[in-house]
Amino acid sequence: LNHRKQKLLRNHNYPGEGGTLSTIPEEHEVAVLGAPQGSGPVMSTVVNIRSETVVPDHIVWSLFNTLFFNPCCLGFVAFAYSVKARDRKMVGDVTGAQSYASTAKCLNIWAVVLGLLVISAVTITVIVITTGAVVRRPY
Repeated sequence: LNHRKQKLLRNHNYPGEGGTLSTIPEEHEVAVLGAPQGSGPVMSTVVNIRSETVVPDHIVWSLFNTLFFNPCCLGFVAFAYSVKARDRKMVGDVTGAQSYASTAKCLNIWAVVLGLLVISAVTITVIVITTGAVVRRPY
């Protein structure tokens, strides 16, 4: 022990010990060093690492387009690409799954747009023809 530590221990009397020089080493270090300085809030950072990347395969959307909006067989082709994306995802090929899923999404968008245009055109044509037949007057 150095001179400073001995002096601290000699001046400290524990109850029931009558001034003897016995102490636990942890108490000795706290007595010499004091309480920890700058005890502020402890900051921690949590990083979540996902083991697998979520790749949407758009298979339900493709099936819907295959059944209801299927101009130029775009819904069916989108369904085929969705199945390929799901297969690639099951194998673990994330890049391939993303590529096929992106193509399926694009084809689904085009199928919906073209399907709505066809339905709108047919509806407008039917309305024009039926109202034109009613408005016509025989001369």
